[in-house]
Amino acid sequence: MTDITPTAAGPLDGVRVIDLSTVVMGPYAAQIMGDLGADVIKIESPADTVRVGQYRTTPGMTPLNLNVNRNKRSVALNLKDEAEREQALKLIDTADVLITNMRPGALSRLGMNYADVAARNPRLVYAHAQGFRSDSDQAGNAAYDETVQASSGLVDVANRALGEPVYLPTIIGDKVSSLTIAYSVLAALVHRDKTGEGQQIEIPMTDTLLAFNLVEHLAGHTYEPAEGPTGFALSMTKGHAAVRTKDGLACVIPYNPKNFRDFFAAAGRPELAADPRVNGEAIDRADNEWLTAQIAACAPALTTEEWAEVCAKHSIPMAPVLELDRAYEDSYVRDGHLLDTVEHPSEGTIRTVGIPVKFSATPGSIRRLAPLAGQDTAEVLAELV
Repeated sequence: MTDITPTAAGPLDGVRVIDLSTVVMGPYAAQIMGDLGADVIKIESPADTVRVGQYRTTPGMTPLNLNVNRNKRSVALNLKDEAEREQALKLIDTADVLITNMRPGALSRLGMNYADVAARNPRLVYAHAQGFRSDSDQAGNAAYDETVQASSGLVDVANRALGEPVYLPTIIGDKVSSLTIAYSVLAALVHRDKTGEGQQIEIPMTDTLLAFNLVEHLAGHTYEPAEGPTGFALSMTKGHAAVRTKDGLACVIPYNPKNFRDFFAAAGRPELAADPRVNGEAIDRADNEWLTAQIAACAPALTTEEWAEVCAKHSIPMAPVLELDRAYEDSYVRDGHLLDTVEHPSEGTIRTVGIPVKFSATPGSIRRLAPLAGQDTAEVLAELV
């Protein structure tokens, strides 16, 4: 059971963030900053998407809400009401950072676009996330993770590798954009501390995920003219997947010739260990499909635990497949406090994801669990007096 430490300070202690965002992209970025010590104030309405769906005790306290809104104080304000909108603006006046994914037109109607708020708070770092660049002909289009996976080329990669245009089974566009928001805001805060100047940051999901995707998949098209196709060869190999061992599933990735020879020898396949394809100075990636097929064919020779011992002995990259339903039983997860139980004031015992980075001097902490919608309104607004 993890203890909540209300007064713990992290590296962002003293930074105030206004979270004026919905769904996952903005809220997750703000939560990361909250985990690192920032005072995060979430301005929300009960219609927030993450508050819709499954709940245990209290309507709105959904798994997604519990996962992306910890370390925040919730203030319920109706931005269409002039008086409540002015209260929101006064909160923004006190902030170092504003994170929003509202559409530009809505922000302008509310008097909350960058020019409006910078006139009141010129030191503000204003992070605006949306689906497409504001200067593009798609600027006003709705964007969801699936559409961004399509527009960034990830669906094309899946189609070419798997023969089916599937979406990755995770909201990767939202979460990669969340991380981009977080590091961009921190960079802008460094600039602000040097110069006293705030600024606007635009984080388009499609641009962010395209850049992420092309790190390896630009491949032969890195050159002009192209010297090969796009797509990272190993990732695009047919059958590139976790394998079935004698008793389960594991990722086993021999990477160099010695890795392959040791792997084949452990599987009792000396003829494969002697094959010329694994006895050169390097692996010819033209042989990827054959090698991948041999890994899958050999894996059932040993149990997952036996493969773990063999691979550790020979420095072969290997990991058992973690079953999410049993993640909290895994010793690595448990010992690293990557998934712990906590007592939520309204929802009882819940599991919460740990903070994955470790600071030697200013560690992050879980100081507040996800609040009920508007539960901190009176407290926060009283601070404006």
